Formats: sequence, structure tokens, C-alpha cells
Amino acid sequence: MDDYQSELVRITEYIRQNSLLLSTAESCTAGQMISLVASVPGAGQLLESGYVVYSPEAKQRILHVEADTINQYGLTSEQVAGEMAYGALKGGPATVAIATTGVAGPDAIEGIAPGTICFAWLFAVKDRYASFTGTRHFEGDRLEVQIAASLYALEQLQPLHSKALRGEGL
Repeated sequence: MDDYQSELVRITEYIRQNSLLLSTAESCTAGQMISLVASVPGAGQLLESGYVVYSPEAKQRILHVEADTINQYGLTSEQVAGEMAYGALKGGPATVAIATTGVAGPDAIEGIAPGTICFAWLFAVKDRYASFTGTRHFEGDRLEVQIAASLYALEQLQPLHSKALRGEGL
């Protein structure tokens, strides 16, 4: 934990300085993202909610991911991650949502290599949403992939928030 604790402090300070309120929607990272943020003293004020949704049914029921999106793009897709982020953000006070879905490992699922993670970041900026998605591959065992993906998602918050403030990601 010490290896990345200073990075987590930097991330939470950015969230605090920019008056952001974070919600996460996690599948393959299994709550690691929100847990990492919560490990920083005082971070509770920066967190609105954290959803851990593994099954397609939970994604649909809790985060309102469309069955058609899952059927068309698959569970490991930027489209599903995007709908997960939207489900975590809409209707609540959070101003940013980060979603993850993918294959943490150790085995491939439906031909998707272990370590393949899809991300979505959604920012409520003034009267609109700014959305960003991406896919990345991580090496390591299951826990290493979960932690690396969670840290990556959190590290992208600042540069993507800056883009959102500039009007990108509409």
C-alpha cells in the first residue's frame, strides 16, 4: 500500500480542491477503487457511493445498463462501462463516476484475455455530462490486475476532468 499511498493522497486532494463527489461502479475491480480512495484519511467526505456489480442482471437492475447494450457489445466493453458510469451518477449528488468492467483473470472469458479492463469516466459539468472511455490491458495475478486497474482509473480522473472543463467529452 505504501507504494501508491502518496498517489492516492494526491488524487484525493485533487478531488477535494475541485469540490468533486465520487461514485464508482465496479465489476472486475470488485470495490478496490472505492476502497483505495477510502484508505486516505478524510476521504469519506469525497465519496458518494460505490457499486460492485458482477452479474449482467445486477448491472441492469442496479445501474440500469440496457440488456441490448450487453447483448450487442458484451460485458467487457466500453459501452457497458459507459452505461454503468451513467447509472452510478444519475439521480444522485455525485459529480463524477468511474466504472470498470473486464476480465481480471486468471482465465480468459469469451475470448477476452485476462487483464483486459474497460473504463468509463463521467463528469457532471454545469448542465451537461462529459464522458470518456478506454480499454487497457494489465499484467499480473487477479489482485494485481484489480489494484493496477483501480489506480489507473483514479489517476485518469485529473486529466479527464480538465478535459471535461474545457468542453471535451460531450
